[in-house]
Amino acid sequence: MEIDIMGNLDKVEIGAQGQKEIIQNVAVILSTIKGSVPLDRDFGLIADFLDRPIPVAQAMVASEIVAEVEKQEPRVKVTMVVFVEDENTMDGVMVPQVSIEIREESI
Repeated sequence: MEIDIMGNLDKVEIGAQGQKEIIQNVAVILSTIKGSVPLDRDFGLIADFLDRPIPVAQAMVASEIVAEVEKQEPRVKVTMVVFVEDENTMDGVMVPQVSIEIREESI
Protein backbone atom coordinates (compact mmCIF):
# COMPACT_ATOMS: atom_id res chain seq x y z
CA MET A 1 0.00 0.00 0.00
CA GLU A 2 1.38 3.38 -1.02
CA ILE A 3 1.00 6.37 1.32
CA ASP A 4 1.56 10.03 0.40
CA ILE A 5 3.16 12.32 2.96
CA MET A 6 3.58 16.07 2.57
CA GLY A 7 6.72 17.85 3.70
CA ASN A 8 4.99 19.89 6.39
CA LEU A 9 4.23 18.78 9.94
CA ASP A 10 1.07 19.99 11.65
CA LYS A 11 1.34 18.21 14.99
CA VAL A 12 3.18 15.38 16.70
CA GLU A 13 1.25 12.70 18.55
CA ILE A 14 3.30 11.39 21.45
CA GLY A 15 2.92 7.62 21.74
CA ALA A 16 1.75 7.00 18.18
CA GLN A 17 2.08 3.36 17.16
CA GLY A 18 2.05 1.20 14.05
CA GLN A 19 1.41 2.82 10.69
CA LYS A 20 0.61 6.18 12.29
CA GLU A 21 4.02 6.22 14.03
CA ILE A 22 5.85 5.44 10.80
CA ILE A 23 4.03 8.17 8.86
CA GLN A 24 4.70 10.67 11.63
CA ASN A 25 8.40 9.73 11.71
CA VAL A 26 8.71 10.36 7.97
CA ALA A 27 6.93 13.72 8.32
CA VAL A 28 9.37 14.71 11.08
CA ILE A 29 12.34 13.79 8.88
CA LEU A 30 10.91 15.85 6.00
CA SER A 31 10.37 18.92 8.17
CA THR A 32 13.75 18.91 9.95
CA ILE A 33 16.83 20.73 8.66
CA LYS A 34 20.08 18.83 9.22
CA GLY A 35 22.05 20.39 12.07
CA SER A 36 19.01 21.72 13.95
CA VAL A 37 18.62 18.81 16.39
CA PRO A 38 21.06 19.45 19.28
CA LEU A 39 21.89 15.83 20.18
CA ASP A 40 21.69 14.45 16.64
CA ARG A 41 23.21 16.98 14.21
CA ASP A 42 23.11 14.40 11.40
CA PHE A 43 19.29 14.05 11.55
CA GLY A 44 17.17 15.73 8.86
CA LEU A 45 17.63 17.10 5.36
CA ILE A 46 20.48 19.27 4.15
CA ALA A 47 19.65 22.86 3.21
CA ASP A 48 22.25 23.20 0.44
CA PHE A 49 19.45 23.53 -2.11
CA LEU A 50 18.50 27.04 -0.95
CA ASP A 51 18.93 29.74 -3.61
CA ARG A 52 19.52 27.16 -6.36
CA PRO A 53 17.49 27.11 -9.56
CA ILE A 54 14.25 25.22 -8.91
CA PRO A 55 15.04 22.17 -11.10
CA VAL A 56 18.46 21.78 -9.46
CA ALA A 57 17.01 22.25 -5.97
CA GLN A 58 14.28 19.69 -6.62
CA ALA A 59 16.79 17.10 -7.81
CA MET A 60 19.01 17.71 -4.75
CA VAL A 61 16.09 17.52 -2.33
CA ALA A 62 14.57 14.42 -3.94
CA SER A 63 17.87 12.57 -3.70
CA GLU A 64 18.37 13.67 -0.09
CA ILE A 65 14.81 12.66 0.85
CA VAL A 66 15.21 9.12 -0.48
CA ALA A 67 18.56 8.63 1.24
CA GLU A 68 17.64 10.20 4.58
CA VAL A 69 14.16 8.70 4.94
CA GLU A 70 15.37 5.19 4.19
CA LYS A 71 18.34 5.66 6.55
CA GLN A 72 16.35 7.08 9.48
CA GLU A 73 13.16 5.03 9.00
CA PRO A 74 14.19 1.60 7.64
CA ARG A 75 10.60 0.34 7.85
CA VAL A 76 9.70 2.26 4.66
CA LYS A 77 10.72 2.40 1.03
CA VAL A 78 10.40 5.72 -0.79
CA THR A 79 8.67 5.09 -4.12
CA MET A 80 8.29 8.64 -5.46
CA VAL A 81 9.06 12.28 -4.64
CA VAL A 82 7.16 15.09 -6.39
CA PHE A 83 6.90 18.77 -5.54
CA VAL A 84 3.74 20.81 -5.19
CA GLU A 85 3.48 24.56 -4.89
CA ASP A 86 2.34 25.87 -1.53
CA GLU A 87 -0.81 27.89 -2.24
CA ASN A 88 -0.53 29.78 1.07
CA THR A 89 2.85 31.37 0.38
CA MET A 90 4.57 33.27 -2.37
CA ASP A 91 5.86 31.65 -5.56
CA GLY A 92 8.97 29.54 -5.41
CA VAL A 93 8.07 27.59 -2.28
CA MET A 94 8.20 23.89 -3.02
CA VAL A 95 6.68 21.30 -0.73
CA PRO A 96 7.74 17.69 -1.25
CA GLN A 97 5.05 15.05 -1.51
CA VAL A 98 6.67 11.73 -0.74
CA SER A 99 5.10 8.38 -1.56
CA ILE A 100 6.21 5.53 0.67
CA GLU A 101 5.52 1.84 1.06
CA ILE A 102 5.66 0.35 4.52
CA ARG A 103 7.62 -2.88 4.48
CA GLU A 104 5.37 -5.85 5.31
CA GLU A 105 7.53 -7.14 8.15
CA SER A 106 7.25 -3.73 9.90
CA ILE A 107 3.52 -3.92 10.63
